[in-house]
Amino acid sequence: MDPTTQAALAAVIGAIIAGGSVLAWHISDRQQSRLPQVEEPLVPPGVAAVLSVLRSSAVVVDPDDLVLKASAPAYALGLVRGSEVLVDDLTTLIRQVRRDGQIRETELHLGADSATARTVIARVAPLGSRLVLALVEDRTREKRVEAVRRDFVANVSHELKTPVGAIRLLAEAVTEAADDPEAVERFASRMLTESDRLTTLVQQIIELSRLQGDDPLEAPVSVSLDDVVAAAVDTSTIDAGAKRITLVTTGDHELHVFGSLDQISAAVSNLVANAVAYSDEGSRVLVSTKALGDTAQISVVDQGIGIPAREIDRIFERFYRVDPARHRSTGGTGLGLSIVKHVAATHGGDVNVWSVEGQGSTFTLTLPLQPHALDGDGEPSGPVPMIAPPRRTPSTTHAEEQQEITR
Repeated sequence: MDPTTQAALAAVIGAIIAGGSVLAWHISDRQQSRLPQVEEPLVPPGVAAVLSVLRSSAVVVDPDDLVLKASAPAYALGLVRGSEVLVDDLTTLIRQVRRDGQIRETELHLGADSATARTVIARVAPLGSRLVLALVEDRTREKRVEAVRRDFVANVSHELKTPVGAIRLLAEAVTEAADDPEAVERFASRMLTESDRLTTLVQQIIELSRLQGDDPLEAPVSVSLDDVVAAAVDTSTIDAGAKRITLVTTGDHELHVFGSLDQISAAVSNLVANAVAYSDEGSRVLVSTKALGDTAQISVVDQGIGIPAREIDRIFERFYRVDPARHRSTGGTGLGLSIVKHVAATHGGDVNVWSVEGQGSTFTLTLPLQPHALDGDGEPSGPVPMIAPPRRTPSTTHAEEQQEITR
């Protein structure tokens, strides 16, 4: 084959190969254009599933501070709206972590007013090389409990210091008046009074602590309200007699509730003792019992100093007194109504008050009546339902009781 023919054949073969390559490239390009473009996900696999089961608020933020993923609690807490982080302090923390990669944790305060204020703990950490994860725990309840506990300890310390200091001073006075029998007798009598007050305070603190533990009732029994009222009236008879206050009992008899005899007796005794302590000399205190549907109501009505409307919502707080200047003369500890409130809650009941300053007050303890189906030992044959008591109508009930007390 001559050189010219060989050159022509080589040119043809080269053209075929070049054409085939071009065709193959076009075919490959068309096939690739038909395949969907798969982008690498910004949020690592599995993170979304983890966030969905977290009880705490979780937020994943991209390099532009946009929210890529957030748990439901994060929206409920108001940390996130759409793709935006709403808390400026949290955004600042996220940027600091993105800048240096260091895990940070701090306490943040959310909300402008006390009614909506929340205290949270935010922990922010890098998630991979581009994202940041923020975990936020709501600690509002824990902070409030801590504040209540701190106030309780401070109040207890103050209340204990008063009688203890008085007893010490009286003991010193007795020592100095050793040659004066009349003075010794007077100081010793005061010491007994302060000692009794201290004992009552300690007992009520123990009782209140037990009730606040929300422990279930141990060995509940059938409690006769007739016996409870009689014991409460008997306990206050001496104090009432000293002020010439008449104690009157009336209402339905043979009512029984199911629960703790000691707790219910303490609650009613506190109500009667308060009524006597804050009533004027020569007045009357009425204690009545009444069945209303599935509940029993024990009402204590007095003609005392009454409670200002602005104080009504606070009278069940521990150590709170409407008239602090009078607590020494009445011997009160400021815990009685707190105990009543917790006893009512423990037994599935309620306590409420009607009062007008200068006219008197009506405290009503409402408890579920005991079911009639009892076994031979006086115990219920089945579970005892805790029935939520209906709200009473204070004005009508109090008017009827005031008519009774003034007879």
